[in-house]
Amino acid sequence: MVPFFLSLNVLRLGLWASGLILVLGFLKVAHLLLRRQKLIRAMDSFPAPPTHWLFGHALEIQQTESLDKIVSWTHQFPYAHQLWLGQFVGFLNIYEPDYAKAVYSRGDPKAADVYDFFLQWIGRGLLVLEGPKWFQHRKLLTPGFHYDVLKPYVAVFAESTHAMLDLWEKKAREDKSFDIFCDVGRMALDTLMKCTFGKGNSGLGQRDNNYYLAVSDLTMLMQQRLQSFQYHNDFIYWLTPHGRRFLRACKVAHDHTDQVIRERKAALQDEKEWEKIQKKRHLDFLDILLGARDESGSKLSDADLRAEVDTFMFEGHDTTTSGISWFLYCMALYPEHQQRCREEVQELLGDRDTFQWDDLNKMTYLTMCIKESFRLYPPVPQVYRQLNKPVNFVDGRSLPEGSLISLHIYALHRNGNVWPDPEVFDPLRFSPENSSGRHPYAFIPFSAGPRNCIGQQFAMNEMKVVTALCLLRFEFSVDPSQPPIKMLQLILRSKNGIHLHLKSLGAGSRKQF
Repeated sequence: MVPFFLSLNVLRLGLWASGLILVLGFLKVAHLLLRRQKLIRAMDSFPAPPTHWLFGHALEIQQTESLDKIVSWTHQFPYAHQLWLGQFVGFLNIYEPDYAKAVYSRGDPKAADVYDFFLQWIGRGLLVLEGPKWFQHRKLLTPGFHYDVLKPYVAVFAESTHAMLDLWEKKAREDKSFDIFCDVGRMALDTLMKCTFGKGNSGLGQRDNNYYLAVSDLTMLMQQRLQSFQYHNDFIYWLTPHGRRFLRACKVAHDHTDQVIRERKAALQDEKEWEKIQKKRHLDFLDILLGARDESGSKLSDADLRAEVDTFMFEGHDTTTSGISWFLYCMALYPEHQQRCREEVQELLGDRDTFQWDDLNKMTYLTMCIKESFRLYPPVPQVYRQLNKPVNFVDGRSLPEGSLISLHIYALHRNGNVWPDPEVFDPLRFSPENSSGRHPYAFIPFSAGPRNCIGQQFAMNEMKVVTALCLLRFEFSVDPSQPPIKMLQLILRSKNGIHLHLKSLGAGSRKQF
């Protein structure tokens, strides 16, 4: 039997704990209400579409037609409008070039309310850093995207693409459409493995293969968390099966990257091993990071190295998958442009059987078609900032420091005041004569300003090589019974995949690379 005084102490302890929880809960609610009032006052001069009493606009933007809903709001509310994710997180949603320039020509940090979800996996790399440390990392990473480093990657892009195209040859013989998105995703991840660690799916050991699977899993789980409103609270999410699965995949990814870093650093101490690395046909991204130094001789710590490697894998995987998949959909939808791109590539190659670095800048019509597909289907449809100082807009309205900004790239690229007939696929919009007078912030698929995508040249080169090889091997056509359903997540996806019919052009009509 429990003594009376002990029961009394337990009861008192329980009352104290309950009281503490109530106080903390009250303070949290008070903090949220004060934050809400501050955001409301900041955006008071901007209109707001009707909101749900609890979820704000979150339910509407989770629906499959949410992207077109935002575009309809741009017609109703010129320049910008309020966008609420629940009742306590409110953004000014902008989609006009001058508004975009006012914010994105500066170096304001990413909005923690969105990007903090990424930290468990990618750490504090270039994507989420701010201030002097962001500047230092940007400067150290820039040499890794120099054209001398990127040149050998042309062969890497081609190698991974051929493996995918050989698989498609088999699928095409079944004479029915199939979803290309997953195959493109595996190819893009294989390419990144080669460019980051020096080996792709074909050369993976068990540890590497586990990492490969973990990155695929993490990407999917990240998309799922952002889409599920109930998963936005860390405490709740880590208690769910999906949250625990996310943590396990993070551990696999981190353990792999840490081990590779240790092995490479050990090789740096062994002259013969380092000579072998230097003689590789190309230095991979990790080699570049390990050798990076600033003017004072400072280098990246192991934690920073892991963060930048994980960031590169995260940012370069799904974005490229989205860009390539939607481009091929556009080519299937507009066969006249598909054929013109194919003829350009065939004429460029002539009697040669491989692409060279200088070929990439000569793919002028293909590049215009890629840019037009980016306009209609931007891989990253929406990006977020938090103002570190006030901003004044061209129409006289302003926002104070601390305000949250959402740049809706999808809506900006379909702004009828900027783009005549915005729903029409017209690559000639990007011809030199038509591009010269365009607002510099009207077309920003890689964001803009000092925090634009550092890997955009890498991504464009990969896009050109992969799509050119695809068009040489196959003729693409749409499946009218399964049109893609656009869905906004971290990237622009299709809810039901991107199903295309593929017709092999035959060995006699293409080069054997």
